[in-house]
Amino acid sequence: MMRNENYEAGAANDMNSRDRILKDKKNNREILCYEQVDICYGEKQIIRDCSFSVQSGEILGIVGESGSGKSTLIRAAMGLLGNTGVVTRGDIWYQGKDLPDLSEKEMRKLCGPELAYIFQEAGSSFCPIRTILDQMYESVKEHQKTTKAQVRDQAEELLSRFGFQDPGRILKSYPFELSGGMKQRVGIAAAMLLNPKVLFADEPTSALDVTTQKQVVEEMLMVRETFGTSILLVTHNIGVVRATADQMLVLKDGKRVEYGATGDILENPQSEYTKKLLSAVPVLRR
Repeated sequence: MMRNENYEAGAANDMNSRDRILKDKKNNREILCYEQVDICYGEKQIIRDCSFSVQSGEILGIVGESGSGKSTLIRAAMGLLGNTGVVTRGDIWYQGKDLPDLSEKEMRKLCGPELAYIFQEAGSSFCPIRTILDQMYESVKEHQKTTKAQVRDQAEELLSRFGFQDPGRILKSYPFELSGGMKQRVGIAAAMLLNPKVLFADEPTSALDVTTQKQVVEEMLMVRETFGTSILLVTHNIGVVRATADQMLVLKDGKRVEYGATGDILENPQSEYTKKLLSAVPVLRR
């Protein structure tokens, strides 16, 4: 993913900003930082001047109505914007590396061991004609020397932590033999096999029933507690944000309208848009 140079003239001259960010990386626990990011698909601008940061081990909840740019924001960090998407201005810093400026080869080295992504429907990322174990093994061996037996043992241990009663059966299964909720949970486990430092989760609970949503939320909290993983969680579900996120980012039409501690925003929202978003959460009354 390379930027359009026509959009970079202003940012290229701002070396003081880059130096400051690099210095910050060494002096605190900040692991990911978006600095004045613009993102376009062709001529259409989706993200406008968006800045925020994520600390090591922190969960950031990203909320907003459909079309606000939530998924685009996290896909940009992974180089998943497709042929027409591009970061046209700003920087996405990961441990001193500006992700939009990295080559495809450099990004391949990071994706998996450093940065991982969970799609809204994890089942779509699994090949339907290969077992779960075969696919986990293929993913791990791309980045480190290992054997299928070692991956199986590691995967069984991780699935057991996630509450699966018979992890061996899960690993022998084909994706179509698992329910949607199980595939989503297995997808999280597969993403964590390489112990990435940052996990991007794109609406991981939206297609699940309430019971499975709870299991996925508990798994993400366990991932943070066990591995110290930073998580960027895109969701429409304010309840999920309330249960998991330390910080909260509210997007509207690609712009940041509110950003801060989750409790502060939920209890005392400052923008009218955030107030409307929170008031739209259904409340059951007797």
